[in-house]
Amino acid sequence: MNMSIASKSSSATTFLHLQHNPQHSLFRPLRSPTFLPVSLKSSSFKPPMATLAVASSTLGLSDTFSKLKQDGKVAFIPYITAGDPDLSTTAEALKVLDTCGSDIIELGVPYSDPLADGPVIQAAATRALAKGANLDAILNMLKEVIPQLSCPVALFTYYNPILKRGVEKFMITVKEVGVHGLVVPDVPLEETELLRQEASKHNIELVLLTTPTTPRERMKAIVEATEGFLYLVSSIGVTGARASVSGKVQSLLQEIKAESSKPVAVGFGISKPEHVKQVAGWGADGVIVGSAVVKILGEAKSPEEGLQELAEFTKSLKAALI
Repeated sequence: MNMSIASKSSSATTFLHLQHNPQHSLFRPLRSPTFLPVSLKSSSFKPPMATLAVASSTLGLSDTFSKLKQDGKVAFIPYITAGDPDLSTTAEALKVLDTCGSDIIELGVPYSDPLADGPVIQAAATRALAKGANLDAILNMLKEVIPQLSCPVALFTYYNPILKRGVEKFMITVKEVGVHGLVVPDVPLEETELLRQEASKHNIELVLLTTPTTPRERMKAIVEATEGFLYLVSSIGVTGARASVSGKVQSLLQEIKAESSKPVAVGFGISKPEHVKQVAGWGADGVIVGSAVVKILGEAKSPEEGLQELAEFTKSLKAALI
């Protein structure tokens, strides 16, 4: 089900106008996961060697933005859906994204009712769930892969999987596997207190979102509460590639930066190098590209071809920020 994202001024509403259904859950019986590298014998593609790094020594989200700002750079943040086409390919894709210049990687936990997601990411989530990509399997994969990455990973997940596990237990678990950040799009700002407390306790940076229709006072409250960076949704509606980026983003960036020095990353609808360059020129501290990246892996004829195309696309987007 697709629902438009829209801010509401009522004090009892979410910063994103989304509703989650507690009856839906991605949790399914855990299959025996084996995370063997994707076989590349039939392909000429050779993934670049991942930069070896101990997860605990990897910079967090805030520190990553601080370092990039000192260097006069803008963060490139790709999004992929865990488990599409399978978790072994996801493991390889994380390494490819890292070695091709990603500054932060946003990894989506597939969910059965992804209200903020457009058709591309919804389809990816459906395929991933069908392949058994539940939260436990994803975390097991990340435990092996994150220590091989040089950039931090932020999980994008709806609230229901967190509630199912228990907020404190969830934070403890994701921290143990090396996750640095968390994006939960369907939680009301007024109901993020517990999430923020537990996230802070376990050094997880909880990223909040604001939209083009968020009232100014509410936006200020969201900016105050967010950690890591502020996720600025560039347009009304669900995720998905668009022909152009709304010019309103430029004025929104100016408004936000007049209120806070926290970094702002723009997402939703950004799908081309020219979009990336444009948004960076408007003053964004980071650019998030999701559906266009997910589409490459989901529509590739084989995992090997998908990884090759992913590497080429990532490099083209990163080059737009140099």
